[in-house]
Amino acid sequence: MGYLVPAKHGAAELVEKRSRFIGQVWPVDSEEKARELIAQTKATYHDARHNCWCYILRDGAVRYADDGEPQGTAGQPMLEVFRRSGVENVLCVVTRYFGGILLGAGGLTRAYAGTAKLALEAAGVAEMRLWKSVEVACPYALYDRIKNELEAFGGAVENADYGAEVTVTTFFPEDAAAPFIARVSELSAGQVIGKITGETYRA
Repeated sequence: MGYLVPAKHGAAELVEKRSRFIGQVWPVDSEEKARELIAQTKATYHDARHNCWCYILRDGAVRYADDGEPQGTAGQPMLEVFRRSGVENVLCVVTRYFGGILLGAGGLTRAYAGTAKLALEAAGVAEMRLWKSVEVACPYALYDRIKNELEAFGGAVENADYGAEVTVTTFFPEDAAAPFIARVSELSAGQVIGKITGETYRA
C-alpha cells in the first residue's frame, strides 16, 4: 500500500482583513527535522505575531501548536487539512503578521486552514509506493533486450556496472519485480537471472 506526501516544499500567502498569513509546507520524515524547520521559520519571521505549526508523521507522531492564538483556532484546523487530504510525513507552518483587525475564532480558523490548503497545493502531492530493488547480470549481447523489458515493466535503472558482463541495479513497482525476473529468464533461456535485493518507498 502506498501513502501520500508533499511532493516538495511549497509556500503561499493569504491576506484577511489586513492580517498577512504566510503558509509553508515541507515533506519531513522525523520529528527532529520538523522541529529544525519550525525553529528556522521562527528565526526567519521573528518579527511576526504568530508562527503556528502542525505535523503528521507516518510513524504516528502528530503535533500542533497555536503559538499564542486562541486555542483550537490555528494548529488544529491546519492539521485537519492534511488529515482530510490523507497526506503524511508533512510539516506546515503558518506565520501571521497581525493587521490590526480582530478576525474572531471563526475567521482565524478559516484563515489558518485556508493558508495551509494553499501551501499544500503549491507543494503538490506525491504517492510513495513500495519499490523492489532487482539486480540483473547479463551478457553484453543481451543488454539491449533486457533494457527494453525493463522499460516495459516500468522499471528504473539505478546503477549499471560494466565488467565482464553488465550488472544492472534496477527498481520496480512492487508487483512488477517478479514478472520481470521471470520474463528475462524466459527470454535468455535461463542465462540471465535477476534477484530481488531489497525494497524501499519511492515517490
